[in-house]
Amino acid sequence: MIFHVLTIFPEFFRGPFEHGVVARGAKNGLLQIRIHNLRDWTSDFHKTVDDRPFGGGEGMVLKAQPIFEAAETVLPERDRTKQRIALLSAHGPLFDQRAARRLLEFEEVLLICGRYEGVDERVSEHLADEEISIGDYVLSGGELAAAVVVDAVARLIPGVLGNEESSQRESFCGPGGDAEAESGQAGILDCPHYTRPAVFRGWSVPEVLLGGNHAEIRKWRNRAAMEKTRRLRADLLAERAPGRTPERE
Repeated sequence: MIFHVLTIFPEFFRGPFEHGVVARGAKNGLLQIRIHNLRDWTSDFHKTVDDRPFGGGEGMVLKAQPIFEAAETVLPERDRTKQRIALLSAHGPLFDQRAARRLLEFEEVLLICGRYEGVDERVSEHLADEEISIGDYVLSGGELAAAVVVDAVARLIPGVLGNEESSQRESFCGPGGDAEAESGQAGILDCPHYTRPAVFRGWSVPEVLLGGNHAEIRKWRNRAAMEKTRRLRADLLAERAPGRTPERE
């Protein structure tokens, strides 16, 4: 899988993509990350990528021309069944695990990082396949959001984590992976995890986890995951209620 990131701050990604899961996946040839400097598609001496908004107002807006030309260069023969262009924007639907799995279906994903007051609306209307937001708050730019999206999708690529079950047993996937998805456990938080020592400052690990009975451990994890979700993210349970109409696709 190839991730393309279009940004005016390519140096930002030296940190996030040179360590951890993403770096290991790239080193093992399971994914590629290509950072593109938007200023490379400008024609003036100052490499200008923004301009004042029509109608007046505060701030500057990223111009459509360099973004379109960059996308057309990076994906010259665009195939929407294999390639996806996403604009990182506060206006988009919230990015979640389902969205990460959906992006995994594509061979190439181009992430456009917004900046300043925003991006010329024609990018959203005529170029991007979708807009993505990582939360209902405003960031200085789309670079942080792009790093989040790449990391979330990369860990789903077979072989990246090393243990194929790891990505199936995390929050929003259900504590038992695909089996839990079938039984209604998907979309909730992961169960609590413990490691040595069994007793720390008087706090003990649940006895069931120490007994070696895998069937009972599985049952406990399912119950504990549901309890944790109810306590910390009750909204997830509301979204799973029968007959509820999803707010976002």
